[in-house]
Amino acid sequence: MPILLNLAAAVAAATVVAAAFIAGTASPAAAATAAAPKLLRVSFPDNPTGFDPAQISDVISIAVAASIFDAPLTYDYLARPARVKPRTAEAMPEVSADFKRFVFRIRPGILFSDDPAFKGQPRELTAADYVYSIKRHYDPKVRSPNLFQFENAGILGLAELRKKALADKTPFPYDAEVPGLRTLDRYSFEVNLARPAPRLVYVFASASLTGAVAREVIEAYPDKTMERPIGTGAFRLVQWKRGSRIVLEKNPLHRHGMWDETPEPGNAADAAAAAKLRGRALPLVDRVEIAIIDEAQPRWLAFLNDELDLVAVPAEFVNLAAPKGKLAPNLAKQGIALHRAVNPTTLFTYFGMEHPLVGGYEPHKVALRRAIGLGYDVQREIDFARRGQGVKAQSLLPPGVSGYDPAFRSEASEYSLARAKALLDLYGYTDRNNDGWRDQPDGQPLLLEYTSQPDQTNRQLQELWKKAMTALGVRMEFKIGAWPENIKASRAGKLMMWGSGWAAAHPDGSYFLDLVYGPNKGQANHSRFDHPALNALYERQREMPDGPERDALIAQASRVALAYAPYKVTAHAVGTWLTQARVVGYKPHPFIRDFFRYVDVEGVPAP
Repeated sequence: MPILLNLAAAVAAATVVAAAFIAGTASPAAAATAAAPKLLRVSFPDNPTGFDPAQISDVISIAVAASIFDAPLTYDYLARPARVKPRTAEAMPEVSADFKRFVFRIRPGILFSDDPAFKGQPRELTAADYVYSIKRHYDPKVRSPNLFQFENAGILGLAELRKKALADKTPFPYDAEVPGLRTLDRYSFEVNLARPAPRLVYVFASASLTGAVAREVIEAYPDKTMERPIGTGAFRLVQWKRGSRIVLEKNPLHRHGMWDETPEPGNAADAAAAAKLRGRALPLVDRVEIAIIDEAQPRWLAFLNDELDLVAVPAEFVNLAAPKGKLAPNLAKQGIALHRAVNPTTLFTYFGMEHPLVGGYEPHKVALRRAIGLGYDVQREIDFARRGQGVKAQSLLPPGVSGYDPAFRSEASEYSLARAKALLDLYGYTDRNNDGWRDQPDGQPLLLEYTSQPDQTNRQLQELWKKAMTALGVRMEFKIGAWPENIKASRAGKLMMWGSGWAAAHPDGSYFLDLVYGPNKGQANHSRFDHPALNALYERQREMPDGPERDALIAQASRVALAYAPYKVTAHAVGTWLTQARVVGYKPHPFIRDFFRYVDVEGVPAP
């Protein structure tokens, strides 16, 4: 891993400045050096797919896009439980008593980053930009993977525009006014819904969903929207070298963010950060350099060598970084800080429900999926591939979201080779040609194809799956590809099995039911599961206010999914992060991906 900054030169320059000030004769050149740009250096394990809010769904792309674009709302960075607050909006939206009408008022004077599409003129953010940006999710040409989040709310008139564009094969009519989404004046827009949506504010707190884009930019570069993001956010993209490096720089036109976060009661680190940072303009750093390092060891060594300011500790090195959950003494002596949390994330392997081999709702197909799940040792995955950095999942719902029940137990966490074999025997998955491998009930070969990635953790998962299926008498082959290619094939329904995960975008548990809600096929629902009973439960709970009655419906829907087994859920990830001593204000947030704007760095790295 190369050094991301000429550290020796930076330290030498800082030394000259210090000497000059001690002597009381600081020169203008030295003063300029003293104000050298603040740099935050981080790493991602995978490549992003791009940065267009209407086209992305992977967490890495979201982290960058959310730093470039602004949604009307955001989350308080420190507050727990998570709390929504305004970002570009003047205040929280006006909401009708029936949760069918929302009015947002945007602060005047917010500017987009400069771009030739604006023809040299300042470009102010207006309500029309949000209306346009939301409509893009409905444009068939855009192929938004997040359209379901708007369709579930039932914005009046937009679904009809989309259907007409699809039927007539005509461009999406962006200028057509619909009752569900329209501007009221230059800075205000309203959203009107066909049904109550008590949690719609969460959608408007995600810059990767409702981040405002400028129509001029989209139309000027129609084939480059994923690589040319122009927003009003704290940063702007200055470099993207695929597979290697992403560089963000402070947006010089960003004037609408101040550090004003709410410390968690009793949290000393929060209180210290608030005392130091409150009232300062965001972002606090001038530049963010993101290294793409797919292998765990180089990523870990880059942090130890002081080439990264923050690292999500790879599972295989967690016991070195934090033995028994406590920061290693050698790291503590360097002022390095430890941050740990159970992420609202569910790791799983899904089965393609439309695939002729593993899909389907017939009893023998359900039995096949259940047997595969029973024959896989989840605890072994957590201990071996994830180095203990996970807790067994009992359903799709992770801790930290509505509907999660910590006392619930299910077959999902059970490992029983005997039960798995008995299920396969009962439903006719036996060795019919005496070659040592089980066949399908009709005598056709039973060969599973598992899609995965080439990194070390996934290689270990492949090993676990191979051993488990061999013990079950089931052949399994692996199809290895890069993450962007795999997710594209997955959305298209081309995969038989894929090991992946789902990270909460907000505190609503039904976000995880989106994985199994039939109309979400090709978007959140990669398995393409579609069952009337679950769909009906989903539609009932989404209109209800938060509370025990709604939680009970979410739990019931989750049990339907468990019964048909479109997913083999394995674990909820435990996150472990380390920050160098110079990093101030970092705290893992369950839903904020763009933490870059909230943290500061003090001083320069050691040479």
